[in-house]
Amino acid sequence: MMSPILKEIKSSLKDDFKILKIDVNKNQKVATAYQVRGVPTLIIFQKDKIVWRQSGVIPAHELISRIKSLAS
Repeated sequence: MMSPILKEIKSSLKDDFKILKIDVNKNQKVATAYQVRGVPTLIIFQKDKIVWRQSGVIPAHELISRIKSLAS
């Protein structure tokens, strides 16, 4: 469900950030390291630190707003 939303966000924000999608079934060590318990889980990093996380689907406009507020 998040793939079209992430594509919309990437299109809107261009190269200002990177999107990484990780299959937690194939990458269980990563899921454990970041305490991913639900899918989807969205995590925003700045300078290698988690600055925001949320489990569940979030509309594109809300996620864009969150990204822009964290970048300010």
